Amino acid sequence: IQQQDAAEDIVIAGAGLAGLAVALGLHRKGVRSVVLESSPERRTSGFAFFTWTNAFRALDALGVGDKMRGRHLQLQGLRVMTSSTGEIAREMDLRVNGKLGPHEVRCVQRNVLLQALEEELPPGTVRYSSKIVSIDDQDGAKILHIADGSTLRAKVLIGCDGINSVVAKWLGLAKPSESGRTATRGYAKYPEGHGFEPKILQFVGEGFRAGLVPWSDTDVYWFFTWSPAPSPDANGKDDDAVDRSAAAMKQFVLTKMTGAKVSPEVLEAVERSEMSDVLAAPLRFRSPLSLLFASISKGNVCVAGDALHPTTPDLAQGACTALEDGVVLARCLGDAIVGAGSGEQKERVVAALRRYAGIRRWRSAQVIAVSYAVGFVQESDHSVVSFVRDMLLSGVLAKTLLMMPDYDCDTYEVHHITM
Repeated sequence: IQQQDAAEDIVIAGAGLAGLAVALGLHRKGVRSVVLESSPERRTSGFAFFTWTNAFRALDALGVGDKMRGRHLQLQGLRVMTSSTGEIAREMDLRVNGKLGPHEVRCVQRNVLLQALEEELPPGTVRYSSKIVSIDDQDGAKILHIADGSTLRAKVLIGCDGINSVVAKWLGLAKPSESGRTATRGYAKYPEGHGFEPKILQFVGEGFRAGLVPWSDTDVYWFFTWSPAPSPDANGKDDDAVDRSAAAMKQFVLTKMTGAKVSPEVLEAVERSEMSDVLAAPLRFRSPLSLLFASISKGNVCVAGDALHPTTPDLAQGACTALEDGVVLARCLGDAIVGAGSGEQKERVVAALRRYAGIRRWRSAQVIAVSYAVGFVQESDHSVVSFVRDMLLSGVLAKTLLMMPDYDCDTYEVHHITM
């Protein structure tokens, strides 16, 4: 992107899950795009994420579903434990039939999926070290100013540039809100085998929410979310402060878990863990109400993934809905471009992005709102909330986990992304 007049028809900002899914979906339809990624190389943060039924439907549409199935265990069940007592609050089979067929969930390594998506794209599609710093409008095209001083002219701009999206800001979307909660995560390696069942083990209550899940016979992923105390201690430091080393963060998690009734094998997994390169991160979300009226698309610009619907992780749907976005957007945009005559492409693209926004608006707001509510109830140590959760809501909350994946992004757009 060195010369001033460099131009591309479709530019995607961000080579995360949403960006690569859009690019691959377009490629499957014979439509070329360029992906600008701010990082110098493929992203590795995050370790792993839950890939539910809806995400596998999206991955199958993109042609990489079986690659992920071959490398990650299918999880058979969910066991929810009450942190205050160590008792099982709920057991659930994760292979039951939903409205659209049997459910499927695996814990998938983020870097493995990103690599699989990128490998399916033509060489040179992803341009690293290409951070967009500002956007100008010129005769309907978007002039993208890159951090290295170069510019790129784009006929269509798709923002998949994450929670701090430059494109979302340009569209005027509401700034993500703080949830008042923080998350950390890690993974443990057991060269001789870990011995955990292929199940999600989750702990709720006592002011935190934690979980452990195997992604293979030798690897285990865990997460821990909590609400840092607002008041500092006598030394002026917040006891729950997050600006700590990996060792200190690990000790913080172990202390919190040890004070509750978390099983010894889970404590051991945390003890032997490699910590994420993001030691602790505040959980943010975009107001679901604001999304119902926001400009998700404007002319030849739109957003997808975390740039559209940053959400708390309590339904484990952030990555899954990003993949849904990618399939739906590629279908809408690809069909508009492939079927367009020479003079009508611009209008068809605008209509396609508007159609995509209409399809994804309610789904995005729903996932954010339900996830936030589930996280509040599961993490709370308030006695009344805890009682209602443990006695009445555990079944409802568990079933909500299966309600959101019972969705097929392809049903909105015919049936498969093909050339």
